[in-house]
Amino acid sequence: MTINLGIIGAGRIGRLHANSLTTRVPGAKLLAVADVFEAAAKSAAEDFGIPDFSADPAEIINSADIDAVVICSSTDSHCHFIIEAARAGVQIFCEKPIAFDLAEIDEALGAVAEAGVQLQIGFNRRFDANHARLKRAIESGEIGEPHTLTIISRDPSPPPIDYIKVSGGLLMDMMIHDFDMARFLLGEVEEIYALGDVKIDPAIGEAGDIDTAKVMLRFENGAFGSIENSRQAVYGYDQRVEAFGSMGAATTGNWHPNAVTISDAASVRRDLPLHFFVERYFESYVTEMIAFVDAIANGKTVPVVGNDGRVPVLMAMAGMRSMRENRPVKLAELEP
Repeated sequence: MTINLGIIGAGRIGRLHANSLTTRVPGAKLLAVADVFEAAAKSAAEDFGIPDFSADPAEIINSADIDAVVICSSTDSHCHFIIEAARAGVQIFCEKPIAFDLAEIDEALGAVAEAGVQLQIGFNRRFDANHARLKRAIESGEIGEPHTLTIISRDPSPPPIDYIKVSGGLLMDMMIHDFDMARFLLGEVEEIYALGDVKIDPAIGEAGDIDTAKVMLRFENGAFGSIENSRQAVYGYDQRVEAFGSMGAATTGNWHPNAVTISDAASVRRDLPLHFFVERYFESYVTEMIAFVDAIANGKTVPVVGNDGRVPVLMAMAGMRSMRENRPVKLAELEP
């Protein structure tokens, strides 16, 4: 069965998905791309051989030819497009985060439930082969009873200040992937304690954000976790995870452009890690879209549902309150 799709948002992530959907996803047919900046939509259509483009996302949502939409627009527009797509009876894939506000998220999830359509959230790191193997090691009991989880996630350089001003902050924009990974691997989190500061660029602080953070997690199953983020690692994209338990540990490290180690009288060394998320996680973006299209085509439940998008936002909010009030914060404190 062929699923006809349209993309809303032709920026970096929209173009990445356009590439996957037109070259790597069986059963997918990308019919149109829309962006409020029509030139961006036109460029994506030309570059990826997409038949139609528009400056009006409503044209895609309300097209009788479209089975599903892939929402890659700015975060402040996600809920609007989710609701409109749900009302049109269109299946939905939406990039993270759904929104910065729980009431908006709940309204969008309510519209999805009422319409009886499916919504998959774009937490692509779940589909990375290494993270999937970590999860199997935990679930199969290979490491025994989980005791601790450690996640390190550092970008090679900060994003532009204009982006930081509208990103929702480091915990909402960057660490939200790690909050999702923590839930994916060890289950629900009960309590969060967060520390954050500006260590890299004073302009980030002037924009109202932090660039360095350490967050402690208490899981409902009794395990402990820690997440460390930095907006600048001079050696490249740093992505490491360790799950430690009563019978051992499961660890995944950085990916490199090659597996060569150079040894001489001065040192033993290798090339730097892959530079950023597109290089490191490209295959996971392809795999998540294959999973979405397969679920829609075959009537299966999508693997990352709406609540999986809601809870990491709640975790980010708890972390931000923890930093403001300098105390551990239970997630239950923030529920409406």
